[in-house]
Amino acid sequence: MMDGFDLDSPLICEGIVGNGCGGGRLFFVKNEILVAYDPETKESITLLKNVLNAIKITKNFCIITIECNDETITFDLSSLSRV
Repeated sequence: MMDGFDLDSPLICEGIVGNGCGGGRLFFVKNEILVAYDPETKESITLLKNVLNAIKITKNFCIITIECNDETITFDLSSLSRV
């Protein structure tokens, strides 16, 4: 648990410092929205809306991958856009 986040949830992933963009932040899907949360500042920002039926979220370097029931969404943190 970090700041009330269950890090074992498939809809939460942690950005590892030194592994591309977003190190030290938590990325999660809630209410069909991809959000980045900074535990140091306690601030969160919306990255992407309309994330429907998310099952799992992972991060590798600057790319967040969201597996959904009907599609796989790829989001690039370096450009803050869906690819």
